[in-house]
Amino acid sequence: MTTRISRADVVIAYDAANDDHVYRRDCDVVFDESGILHLGEGWGGPVDREIDGRGFMVMPGLVDIHSHPSSEPGNKGMTDEVGSPKLYNSSLYEFLWLFRADTEGIPHLNHVAWSELLMSGVTTLVDLSFPSDGWLDRAAASGLRMVMAPMYRNGRWFTRNGYTVEYELDDAAGRKAMEEAFRIIDTALAHESGRLSGIACPAQIDTCTEELFRASIAGAAERNIPIQTHAGQSISEFQEMVRRSGLSPIQWLDSVGFLGPNASIAHAIFLDEHPWVRWPTRTDLARLAETGTSVAHCPTVFGRRGFTLRDLGRYLSAGVNIGIGTDTFPHNMLEELRHAGVYARITGESHAVVTTGQVFRAATLGGAKLLGRRDIGRLATGAQADLVMVDLTHPMMRPTRDPLKSLINAAAERAVAHVFVAGRQVVQGGKVMTMDYQAASAGLEEAQRRALAKASSLDWAGRSVDELSPPSLRWT
Repeated sequence: MTTRISRADVVIAYDAANDDHVYRRDCDVVFDESGILHLGEGWGGPVDREIDGRGFMVMPGLVDIHSHPSSEPGNKGMTDEVGSPKLYNSSLYEFLWLFRADTEGIPHLNHVAWSELLMSGVTTLVDLSFPSDGWLDRAAASGLRMVMAPMYRNGRWFTRNGYTVEYELDDAAGRKAMEEAFRIIDTALAHESGRLSGIACPAQIDTCTEELFRASIAGAAERNIPIQTHAGQSISEFQEMVRRSGLSPIQWLDSVGFLGPNASIAHAIFLDEHPWVRWPTRTDLARLAETGTSVAHCPTVFGRRGFTLRDLGRYLSAGVNIGIGTDTFPHNMLEELRHAGVYARITGESHAVVTTGQVFRAATLGGAKLLGRRDIGRLATGAQADLVMVDLTHPMMRPTRDPLKSLINAAAERAVAHVFVAGRQVVQGGKVMTMDYQAASAGLEEAQRRALAKASSLDWAGRSVDELSPPSLRWT
């Protein structure tokens, strides 16, 4: 079916000459399932559906390059304000596994996260999940363009006391998990929906051995797919990699051949130049730029622990490609973009370190580059028909002198009216059409209650739920 959005007040179009976006006024956008057919006036072909674009801004769908929809929705109200003071305020080692949903709950968590992402303008998502039954089919039915990232590792981290981190690593288990992950990716690449693809994901730099990383790099190259891992996400991890190798995490990844244009690092906060690590070298940032390695920046989850990139503007100025990910709840990409800009300005101590346009570019063209794609994250003839219609008449969008600033810094998802993925409408009037968001949220509520019933037994100190995550106010 051919659709024309006619006379849109504003279109954020791709400017190939400058590899960036530009505003265009009074523009038609014509598309079908194969992609964008026409931008501008003068379309002479047939049209099956006409949408009045007056009062709307049409923009490319956002590319979320790092999220955990099978776990993070269940942490709402639990990990908002937790961290381990004796592990540099990280929440990873004590809290990450305490509130996990059971098998029954995972589909509800998926549907909540995916719905919220669609409603905030995301059309492409990198889903980092440990595989679960029905995951691929659920992903295809969501309507999103999904990059499946089945995580795998050699083992786990844990703490017995809240101030030291221990590891249990098993070479055979890691190899078996990797083989299963690549089997899932191969199935995704062949899926009949045509909207699923894959990315290799050895889960964390410190839970995977060198052998597993090298095998992962080879498996990704064989399939010509990207690869992503978590690194530079805590001081404890930095210290562990120094203990093992005498290198910073980035230097170690470089030594095993991980860095490159098809590779991305989730977070990359604690580089060798970060003042908290007091490391003698200052080479990590330049090396990321030299090798074309991307960074998946997820500001909200770390802002909750009191730290973030130092700073986003410096990474961009150094030539590092940045994509944006949601990582945690709320699964609201537009709020994430707001945080990316604000945190950068605070850390960089200037309003001028990053612009709204640069943040938006990271969430579109930056994410597309991270995934090795030139057909998403942009509105151009021949690109995928992944687009968002923003209601310019929404009170929080007004004044509309600079609609991107109004959207990211004020209105957020409230002004997202319609979303299309591969030419198919998946959000209409702000409501998801492919999933039952309300029912999923009820299922999430029950899943979290079941998880909380087990949390104390999983905690090294046997603390109660209220001790683990104190409520905002005292209950009486």
